[in-house]
Amino acid sequence: MTSWRRAGAQISGLRVRLLLAFALLGVTTTAVVASGSYVQARTVILQQAQDAAVASLTDQLGRVYPIVQLPPTQKELDLLAQRLSDREGFAVVVYRDMRSSGTSAPDPVTPALRREVGDGRLAWQRVTVDGQPMLFIGTQLRLDRSAGVSRSSGLEVYSARSLVAEQQSIDRLATLAWLTGGLSLVLAVLLALLAARGVLRPVRELGRAALRLGEGDLSTRLTVRGVDELADVARTFNDTAGTLERQVGELRRMEADARRFVADVSHELRTPLTAMTAVTDVLDEEAEHLPGDAGRAARLVSQETQNLTRLVNDLIEVSRFDSGTARLAPDDVDVAAAVAATLRVRGWHERVRAELPPGVVARLDPRRLDVIVANLVGNALRHGAEPVSVRLDADADWVTVEVADQGPGLDPEVLPHVFDRFYKADTARTRSEGSGLGLAIAWENARLHRRGERQGSLVAGNGPAGGAVFTLRLPRDTADAGGAR
Repeated sequence: MTSWRRAGAQISGLRVRLLLAFALLGVTTTAVVASGSYVQARTVILQQAQDAAVASLTDQLGRVYPIVQLPPTQKELDLLAQRLSDREGFAVVVYRDMRSSGTSAPDPVTPALRREVGDGRLAWQRVTVDGQPMLFIGTQLRLDRSAGVSRSSGLEVYSARSLVAEQQSIDRLATLAWLTGGLSLVLAVLLALLAARGVLRPVRELGRAALRLGEGDLSTRLTVRGVDELADVARTFNDTAGTLERQVGELRRMEADARRFVADVSHELRTPLTAMTAVTDVLDEEAEHLPGDAGRAARLVSQETQNLTRLVNDLIEVSRFDSGTARLAPDDVDVAAAVAATLRVRGWHERVRAELPPGVVARLDPRRLDVIVANLVGNALRHGAEPVSVRLDADADWVTVEVADQGPGLDPEVLPHVFDRFYKADTARTRSEGSGLGLAIAWENARLHRRGERQGSLVAGNGPAGGAVFTLRLPRDTADAGGAR
């Protein structure tokens, strides 16, 4: 489930990135186009309004010629200003220190505008007064001479016109630009969803296929659609899965052959070993009467025959685990009595400190419990340091047997491999004996005990004061575990 959630989170993240990329592209494009269009339209609108106002003022000035006299009187200035004013704006006429009266704010005669007009130029200025856009225009009335040469009359005309209508048009353009941007964003999101669906569907299929392949379904293949990059990825995945299936199949076949070989050899060796064991029993009885080297040779043959017999038995046991034919023979067992019997039969009861509280009854396989405890205690006696302790504990669900020694303990590099087959931790122990199968068999026997979701376990570690500690935990009731592993 964790792998599926992780794959889903990755796909969701990719979908979000695609949505953000499309949205960003859409908003950026819309902003650039809309902004450019808005600025250009605004400039055109204001320029047209300005040109129209200048043309209107020029036309009105043409109708007030000729000026009767200079300098004009105040009444003439006021009359001229009145004639130049209309419903679209008002005018102010200035002659040196005189100016027309009767006008209200705003005052179009600004210092900057008057400097331009004083130099004989037609000037205009856009300003905002009390939140309202205004256009101020200023020009100078000139008198024509008979020779076609004009001269300044000294009269300056300033006109103020409202740009509210134009500003409303510009505001409508801005609103339209925002609406266009919003629609573009919605369109970009829709396009992103369509693109994400088209892109993420094969990605999602690839993720599910990779998970199935990782879980061991080597027959997983993808359907190749199209000729794009994703189709190339699908074809590559199928080729890789096919190669992996062939290689894993070959490895499984070789592993099965190796296991069958070990099992066959082990069974074939049992018959001659049985005969050899009978002979070594005789040699053991006669070894004391044989002279020198002959006696030592007889004892050596007997010891090695026992070691070989133990190795063959271990290999046969391992082959049962590998083939799935190992079975439990559960029974109601007094665990304390069973552990004590294991120590007593092997002559370890005087060398091992046992804490075995009575009354701990569990449904276990007594033979496999004996194998586990014998391997753990024998391993501690051979490779650790005495005193070796065995402690039994139990609760309603579990039985725990802890075997500890006072040796140098297990090196951290050795701990992950303690239960590997044929592994010998030479650097972690004072000496390394045996085949290296004992702890592996003990671990398999522990896991064979199962009660529902609870499964037996064997864990290796080091005690707080040094020394190796092996902890066996078995479900207290394994009545339903009599089947195959």
